[in-house]
Amino acid sequence: MEGRKLQLAGGSTYVVSLPKRWVQAAGLKAGDTLFLETESDGSVSVRHRAVEKPTVRRKIFQEKGEEAREHLLRKLIGAYISGFGLIEVRFAPDQGPFVRRVAREFCRLVIGPEVIEETRNVLVIQDLSDASELSPEKSLRRMHLMVRAMLEDAILSLKNSDASLAHDVSQRDQDVDRLYWMITKQYFSAHTGPTISPNGHSAVSLYGQRIVAKLLERIGDHAERIAITVPVLSGGKALDGKLIKDLEEATNSAIGILDKAFSALMTGDVDNANHTIDSGAHHQKLIDALSHRVATRKGEELLALGAIVNSLGRVASYATDIAEQAINVGVLVETKAP
Repeated sequence: MEGRKLQLAGGSTYVVSLPKRWVQAAGLKAGDTLFLETESDGSVSVRHRAVEKPTVRRKIFQEKGEEAREHLLRKLIGAYISGFGLIEVRFAPDQGPFVRRVAREFCRLVIGPEVIEETRNVLVIQDLSDASELSPEKSLRRMHLMVRAMLEDAILSLKNSDASLAHDVSQRDQDVDRLYWMITKQYFSAHTGPTISPNGHSAVSLYGQRIVAKLLERIGDHAERIAITVPVLSGGKALDGKLIKDLEEATNSAIGILDKAFSALMTGDVDNANHTIDSGAHHQKLIDALSHRVATRKGEELLALGAIVNSLGRVASYATDIAEQAINVGVLVETKAP
């Protein structure tokens, strides 16, 4: 590595000389065009030819007609996350209805893929999503708002015995999954694609964002788990007001920890993240008290209430994990600061 001084030419243009050996090796001469690209780490790449558009990767599956719906669906999601722009499924003509049904379900579950070609024995799906249009930060912010609203509505549906609202909470979990898979795809692209990473993010930052996305996705799962208990608990005697109040208090406590943790993550506030982790002790006391209260119930009511209490505990646990990731981010930012 050698240092070269930056010079000012014409009062507004900055110029730096290039190594003579590099210019000669590239066969360049005065007047030739060079191509500059700013990298995610702040450096600038200089090339003597434009970077060619990467070839779209294709994954081919041969459907043998023996696997379950979930197996084919998981393979399609795996190909999507791995960054294959084209997914081709080959099948016997009699398997057509099954493959088309699963393919369309897959396209509804993730962001970007569409069926672009169909024949009697081949179906092709193309990923039309653009990573630059949906940054990991935007996805995480949306996931945070979605899962906190799901938690609020899950307890509200329990309080009001509102099966319709509970069902809506379960449906929204699919939208959380869509954003999680998008972030996971961006993470894999950063390690396997021709560029460093989408949106100029480093592979390290995408790794942390993927961890947080998974934690938010799990929180969404627990909100859905709470909502699923509504039909069971609505079928018996009404829950007493004191228990509902305690469940609401525990829910608000979990959401408060989640909000503080996510705020610390977005701002890199290490002190706020530490305070958020410390607040988990108070939340655990609420969970322990609820556990003793519901232990007196029986049958399906005991199982349903136990699942709710466990989920509220897990939500706070995942939120404190996000706070720990916020500390990692904050420390890294402080290290880079001059």
